[in-house]
Amino acid sequence: MSKAKLEAAIEAAWDKRDTITPDTRGEARHAIEETLDALDSGKLRVAERQDNGDWHVNQWAKKAVLLGFRLKDMEKHEGGPQGGTWWDKVDSKFADWKKKDWQEAGFRAVPNCIVRKSAYIAPGVVLMPSFVNLGAYVDSGTMVDTWATVGSCAQIGKNVHISGGAGIGGVLEPLQANPVVI
Repeated sequence: MSKAKLEAAIEAAWDKRDTITPDTRGEARHAIEETLDALDSGKLRVAERQDNGDWHVNQWAKKAVLLGFRLKDMEKHEGGPQGGTWWDKVDSKFADWKKKDWQEAGFRAVPNCIVRKSAYIAPGVVLMPSFVNLGAYVDSGTMVDTWATVGSCAQIGKNVHISGGAGIGGVLEPLQANPVVI
């Protein structure tokens, strides 16, 4: 689907968001999933820098992230230390990754880093034990240090060092608020 068609489909789904459930099929589900995949791969960003240096927020992409919560029920996620689990609706970015996926991604993810599906991590990034939330964008050469957090839809530029314990706020809601850009 083209970006314009995705945007139109997401806006239509948003207008009837109370009807979006795990049982939803058809164009709405397809558009939501395709948008989340585009965010996850870096082909789409929640916020994009314009030629004049201003930032444009794709509010429809934020809406897709919010609609994504409606497509899944809560479920058990395994893989925690000592057999621990999580209870969530959002998959790990790394769910079902094989060696080839890691090699193609080109970033380093040390044990105990958490990245949620729909966050983009560019090649050359180093993720220490940290947390990157959904819809975020972390560009090349950046280090997300130990116990640092990159919030929902936050946009982190190239060659940034997010110091240990730092929290970079993201903004998913309220919808009219813009994400943090560094």
